[in-house]
Amino acid sequence: MTATDPDRPAKTPAPRSRRRPRKTAAPQHLTPAESTALGKAQRTEVRRSDQGYWDPPTDRRDPVDLLEEQASTRVPELVPIRYGRMLASPFTFFRGAAYVMAADLAVLPRTGLHVQLCGDAHLSNFGAYAAPDRRLVFGVNDFDETLPGPFEWDLKRLVTSFEVAGRESGFAAKERRAINVIVTATYRKAMRDFASMDTLDEWYARIEVDQIADVFRRQGDKKQLKQLDSAAAKAHSKTSLKAFSKLTHLVDGEPRIVSDPPTIVPIEELDEASATTEQLDEALHGIVTSYRETLPGDRRKLLERFRYVHAARKVVGVGSVGTQAWIVLLLGRNGDPIFLQAKEAQASALEPFLGRSTYQHHGQRVVEGQQLTQAATDIMLGWLRVTGLDGVERDFYVRQLWDAKGSADIATMDHKMLRAYAQICGTALAKAHARSGDALALSSYLGTSDELDRALAAFAEDYADQNERDYRALEAAEASGRITAEKGV
Repeated sequence: MTATDPDRPAKTPAPRSRRRPRKTAAPQHLTPAESTALGKAQRTEVRRSDQGYWDPPTDRRDPVDLLEEQASTRVPELVPIRYGRMLASPFTFFRGAAYVMAADLAVLPRTGLHVQLCGDAHLSNFGAYAAPDRRLVFGVNDFDETLPGPFEWDLKRLVTSFEVAGRESGFAAKERRAINVIVTATYRKAMRDFASMDTLDEWYARIEVDQIADVFRRQGDKKQLKQLDSAAAKAHSKTSLKAFSKLTHLVDGEPRIVSDPPTIVPIEELDEASATTEQLDEALHGIVTSYRETLPGDRRKLLERFRYVHAARKVVGVGSVGTQAWIVLLLGRNGDPIFLQAKEAQASALEPFLGRSTYQHHGQRVVEGQQLTQAATDIMLGWLRVTGLDGVERDFYVRQLWDAKGSADIATMDHKMLRAYAQICGTALAKAHARSGDALALSSYLGTSDELDRALAAFAEDYADQNERDYRALEAAEASGRITAEKGV
């Protein structure tokens, strides 16, 4: 396992992930009138009411074929875990099916109003995290699929995720429709607010958890406030110290990450690990050094105060299962720990439909996308390229494993709480899009009526039906032996 220079020239012919970035166009400085006209012109190109339809084409690709296509680049022994997690419910299937939905969105009319897409903007990919000033903020928190593209792709995936989650919770159709409408309505109104801000005010804007609590407090909604306080307390408790106590034990007086296969496998226990422990330690030390070079100078100095101790492969999430993911334990001079997570960054699931990334390094693509859309980001964000124990070269991005990160417990929400959460997510997505797109043009397209709100709510209902059909297709694939699923892991 060796680190690779992330800036080295690509050879010819080069794999897609290593090609040099395309030249970007010079920035446009539209006047407010021109931005407004641009947004209104897009209504002629793609009417807002036309955004409300989903009718699968006759040549639609088999969703299982698409998932198997993704699986071809993943760790083979982990793919059954991914399928097992996706088969837990239609909602978990939806979480893992960003590629399937991107293929479907690609056949629909699209606006030319581009933003930095999250790429997988379902409601579980929003949450709280600690800003550098240690205050809890709320926003999009998963960027594995980030890529520039039409804003409505993120918005359609977000609204649909609320419809799918509402069905799983047993909410009535009327309750679900009200929640779905509020997602786009809140996004639309928030975008109008961002469009009216001065440039720097818009850039610095962030959603603090304390601000959300104040709203619930003023509304007198004690139940929602209690749930929010509980989630915030849980997020605050997710620190490197807690990870250290949960994920490590002492071996010969030195902390080591616990073994809990297949979800956590220390590096020395991997089947392909033929190197000695000393060789592995030396290789991991080199990798940490390589990653450090992608950090700003002050962060490099901070990282230098920690020494490498141990690493393990860790299975995470639903959609990411099967890609390489590592946790790395570092200790400060007083034995104080920091856990870093290195996640493999493959080509975005959107690239076959929107074009390849301008970045030759997919770890950099993820980091740059996150920094562009978040007002406050993890101070340890960086990237590296590694030749693994299996001889395959991979791109990774690095962040802190636990740094007051928290997500909402959707299963415990009643329809009123899910409606409130829909408002928060709609605002957060608008904030992310306003940072990378033309907020005034977006606001002009969205307008002041509820036309798009109703259209996307209708789309969400139709596409949730499609999601259920695709879920059943995966069930059938497992029953026939076409795919193997390992459940409960």
